[in-house]
Amino acid sequence: MTDRLFLINPHWTDDLGGPWYCPSGAVIEGLLAFYPALRTQLDITRLDFPRPRRPVIDLVGEDHQSCPILVLDGEFDWPDAPTSEATGRRFLQDAAIIPYLAARYGIGLPHP
Repeated sequence: MTDRLFLINPHWTDDLGGPWYCPSGAVIEGLLAFYPALRTQLDITRLDFPRPRRPVIDLVGEDHQSCPILVLDGEFDWPDAPTSEATGRRFLQDAAIIPYLAARYGIGLPHP
């Protein structure tokens, strides 16, 4: 398995109005634009906003279906990654994804 990245498609509406986009997902989309090689190194799936998000649930369980989420393939040791109680898979969400991508795939980190 390859590291699997799940992002939310932009431009959705909900009971609060909209159209909306996911701010954390926009940062990851920016990284994919800065480092296009990531697109071929990761298995990327874009999902619609409404829950349940079945592809994510199948990998890490219902409690962890917020996106962006990176489900790790287990080939690269990353002690900071939590483990799903439901499936035993390790994953990262939101800003925690960036340091992993930098360490594993050699992209830059945000300036402090």
